[in-house]
Amino acid sequence: MPRIKSLIIPSEVDTAKRAHNCRSNARHRIARGDKRFKVRHGRSWRHYCLQCANAIVRRDQNILNTLARDLQLASSGTEN
Repeated sequence: MPRIKSLIIPSEVDTAKRAHNCRSNARHRIARGDKRFKVRHGRSWRHYCLQCANAIVRRDQNILNTLARDLQLASSGTEN
């Protein structure tokens, strides 16, 4: 039986080992020792400050909630 595909890409919160800019907004500086959000991109990682990470997660949470609702409606046969 094939494995079920996930819509979630690998991501985690870790500690920056060096200072660098946030991938989403270069004006957001991530200092060494700060917590950051890292997302797998191909064979490397993209790093985001926590402010941008919260916005990304909230946005994607809304998208997934809408998708779940649409799937629920479609499976119950009461499609709009």
